[in-house]
Amino acid sequence: MRQRLTDLPRDTSGFSAKIARKVTDVGRKRSGRELGERSEPVGLYPRFAIERCEGAMGKYMMAALAGTLLGAAAAVQIAGPLFAQEEGQETDVYRQLDLFGGIFERIQSDYVEEVNVTDLIRAAINGMLTSLDPHSSYLSPKDADEMRVQTSGQFGGLGIEVTLEEGFVKVVSPMDGTPADAAGIESGDFITHVDGESILGLTLTEAVDLMRGPVGSEIIITVAREGVDEPFDVSIIRDTIKLTAVSTRVEGEAVVLRITTFNEQTSPNLEEGLAEAVEEIGGMDKVSGFVLDLRNNPGGLLTQAVEVSDFFLDAGEIVSTRGRDPRDSQRHNATKGDLAAGKPIAVLINGGSASASEIVAGALQDHRRAVIVGTKSFGKGSVQTLLPLGRDGANGIMRLTTARYYTPSGRSIQALGISPDIIVEQPRRVPDDGDGEEAEESDGLFRSEADLRGSLDNDSLTEDERRQIEEERLASEESARLRDEDYQLAYALDLLRGLNALDAGK
Repeated sequence: MRQRLTDLPRDTSGFSAKIARKVTDVGRKRSGRELGERSEPVGLYPRFAIERCEGAMGKYMMAALAGTLLGAAAAVQIAGPLFAQEEGQETDVYRQLDLFGGIFERIQSDYVEEVNVTDLIRAAINGMLTSLDPHSSYLSPKDADEMRVQTSGQFGGLGIEVTLEEGFVKVVSPMDGTPADAAGIESGDFITHVDGESILGLTLTEAVDLMRGPVGSEIIITVAREGVDEPFDVSIIRDTIKLTAVSTRVEGEAVVLRITTFNEQTSPNLEEGLAEAVEEIGGMDKVSGFVLDLRNNPGGLLTQAVEVSDFFLDAGEIVSTRGRDPRDSQRHNATKGDLAAGKPIAVLINGGSASASEIVAGALQDHRRAVIVGTKSFGKGSVQTLLPLGRDGANGIMRLTTARYYTPSGRSIQALGISPDIIVEQPRRVPDDGDGEEAEESDGLFRSEADLRGSLDNDSLTEDERRQIEEERLASEESARLRDEDYQLAYALDLLRGLNALDAGK
């Protein structure tokens, strides 16, 4: 039969015994009575109750007790194995807690230097959580405050989103306009050293702490990059990171919406920027399409990903989340209204597009609302829940992976990522060799009819036609310039022009 905490073997010096006594004391207070240390196990009759049964009444009592005990014996034969299994599991838990308590006490007494008890406990909690997956962790009260600042849009640092992959710190993405971006840090880079100190084997929190420092101070990180034979050092000056969630610009007749993160400012900034860009072009009728640039966007708030997706969808599911318990599943659906008014949309993604970015790309792809251009996304398909510990998070926050998310078609992108409809690689940055020489323009080898001596002039064009040809030539030169600066974006804009031309011909 099931044992209580007071019936377990007692180890007055063990850590598990201390926990057991704490729980037992709480149980006593809640039950409204104190149990003696020698209290009998539940379900057994005291012996004196049998010995004092006399006469006929005693016989009846003996018979009743015998029947009860036989029934109890039969019940034990049926339920015994189940209780025994549970008791075995409980005993193993207490044995492991006792082991932890022994190690904890030995560190306190024998470690070469005096240790902070709070730091030890927090490290143990964080180790338990980080052993589950790369995204579960414990945030101390200080770390929790810093995380709130990041989601609100301004903080100090390098401007990179990192994760832990097989013990190595990997760059998910550099943030636009930050010191890391200016220094040439790329998605997929591995950081091996900080100021000459190896960070291999550190937790993600410890590695990030090493990279933090006063604004204006220098940090040298060692980077290992695919395609580069040897790791190399990068010097970065720390700065205050001001995240602009959404930046908008007009390219020809297309609107480019660059989303760098999904924080509390994303959806209002996007809605406002889109309206201003459309007005700059001269109204929605003159807009050729929209480019939603999600490259190097590490994600953020799930609610913001849902709102952004809803901006471009009229109906249907956006994303669903499913936890261990089917009752915890949730579906997020679009509401009527398309800010793009049905215009073509191209979504840019790459290996630095993660989490909330993948929710948006997956929803628009599954509903055939946008063409996905670029390279495969990061593949983070899990949802983390922030659970405050103590009143108002006074003891920190537990970040726990509680669900996986699924695109409208029911696919999970965990560790797989979103595959683009059109794969377009971005040419890698070529380091400056310092000689100042530029590569020869191959276009100079080719000549046109107009370059030939004695070629006929075209005198059939009106002034308006000549002006239109000149505008098209300038637009082509601008497109060529953009290909050198950002090949993937140039491709997306060309795609919108092609879709627009097809629609015009219908």
